[in-house]
Amino acid sequence: MVLKGKVWKFGDNISTDHIAPGRYFHLRTNLPELAKHVLEDAREDFAKKVQKGDIIVGGRNFGLGSSREHAPRIIKIAGVSAIIAHSFARIFYRNAINIGLPVIELGDDVNRIDEGDILEIDLANGIIKNLTKGEEYTFNRYPKFLMDIIKEGGIEDYIRKYGDYQI
Repeated sequence: MVLKGKVWKFGDNISTDHIAPGRYFHLRTNLPELAKHVLEDAREDFAKKVQKGDIIVGGRNFGLGSSREHAPRIIKIAGVSAIIAHSFARIFYRNAINIGLPVIELGDDVNRIDEGDILEIDLANGIIKNLTKGEEYTFNRYPKFLMDIIKEGGIEDYIRKYGDYQI
């Protein structure tokens, strides 16, 4: 599975409140509407400008805060194909996997990636190519069962297709 997109760069400690601002909590049952406000508190114009396939690159502790499963969902609905960060809050990381949104911990190599760079992510082989800079970064590949969940679009789709969850 290979993904390609333009980078949107964010800093450290992007919280679920930045991703899904509390003032729009009443929209949580209408995720396409909520997605129109995704990351509005971190970058006001993000939801209006993000394109299908784009990639978010964040700093440390991306997704910290409350356990809002709709936070990764609205990022995915907005068209983002993957999130790369130095590190993730654990609950956000797992929620993203559960909805089929690839999240990649890259450590200090995130500092080598700039806003607007074009990346190609090979999930199966754990390689990110920065096509803008001609650089390559490696990451720990997903275990097979997590990769299968991502390939199917999330754990719900995986279970619908296979009827069970296998490790």
